Amino acid sequence: MISFLGLGHMGAPMARRLVEAGHKVTVWNRTPRTVEGAVTAPSPAEAVAEAELVITMLSDPAAVKRVLADAAPGLRPGAVIVEMSTIGPEAVAELRDRLPSQVGLVDAPVLGSVQPARDGTLTVLAGGLPGDLERCREILGVFGQVREIGGPGSGAAMKLAVMSAMVPAQVLLAETVAYGEASGVDVGTLLDVLGGTFLGALVERVRPAIENGPPETRYGLALAAKDLVLASHETQTLAAAARDRLLDATAAGLGGADVTAVFGHAATARVPRVKKLNPTSVPATNGYYSHATKAAGLLFVSGQVALDPAGKVVGEGDMTRQSEYVMDLLERILADQGCTFDDVTHIRTHLTDMSLLAEYGAVRQRHITGEPPASTTVEVSRLFQPGLMIEVEVIAALPATR
Repeated sequence: MISFLGLGHMGAPMARRLVEAGHKVTVWNRTPRTVEGAVTAPSPAEAVAEAELVITMLSDPAAVKRVLADAAPGLRPGAVIVEMSTIGPEAVAELRDRLPSQVGLVDAPVLGSVQPARDGTLTVLAGGLPGDLERCREILGVFGQVREIGGPGSGAAMKLAVMSAMVPAQVLLAETVAYGEASGVDVGTLLDVLGGTFLGALVERVRPAIENGPPETRYGLALAAKDLVLASHETQTLAAAARDRLLDATAAGLGGADVTAVFGHAATARVPRVKKLNPTSVPATNGYYSHATKAAGLLFVSGQVALDPAGKVVGEGDMTRQSEYVMDLLERILADQGCTFDDVTHIRTHLTDMSLLAEYGAVRQRHITGEPPASTTVEVSRLFQPGLMIEVEVIAALPATR
């Protein structure tokens, strides 16, 4: 049996192809969804309980780690996890460290969008140990052409390397079109001229979006920004500029649109000196503040509390549970900007009961290892909503390419 975790734009058609190929499939999604012919499980642990192969197709590293942690109690010894999200080689290595030794792991992100996922014409970039690759080779072939890149993490690294060229190329073309319009150049003629160069294939692919507006989302703009955040490296100055352009577009409300929405954004956007950030990987704010801002090479993260997306307190009366939830939110906001807890320069904590400091401290030590950052911890009489016991804010140094 195959377990498929994550039924978003890509996951749903991929799970459907497995069913159509005659495989027994159990699916799970955070927001309940179904795939005709597949069994729907109420939790990750129940979804993987009888699975020989577990496929994950989720939004980002934090989501993958969270879902597999929830699935862990149900994993069978000898199962192989096939991680098909775009999370990068470092996250793959962290997953390997967290998983039991008797559970295999293959990183197999894909090239292609929704229609190739439906048609089974994706390119699968697989990395892993030979034995693990052998066990999932036939299944991966259901999705398209499989390219076995090398050992563990190599598929994830190859995906980021490829996206570091493909995504910036679209952003460069968007800025070129914006420059042409601002200079009085006819856009249609500009596209015709560019179509006669080595950029011709890209020009023809995005031309409908330039002329008619972005299509139905195939590759989300926020996911494209996330991919370039993961690929951040000091050698990639062009990719870094493209990443920041996409992050600006995401902050402007275009995160859920197709990546080609960057063409419209490039024509109107200006680059602010202070950028307000509201990652889609955490619950939305109430609109009166941003989750974070960045300026002068620093990231300032607002105080995070244990409220779920509906605004309800998580773990009321439980300092450990609230601390875990808050640290997870901070981790996701930091990751959105290519940071980890190692980049934190200062952490400020507000507790409603200082006698529970040790419980918070135990959680914090699991997330912040090595030399700790500067820190301030204070006791307050209450926080802004009854039931909240802790609020944590951080300042972090952004990577040099940001």
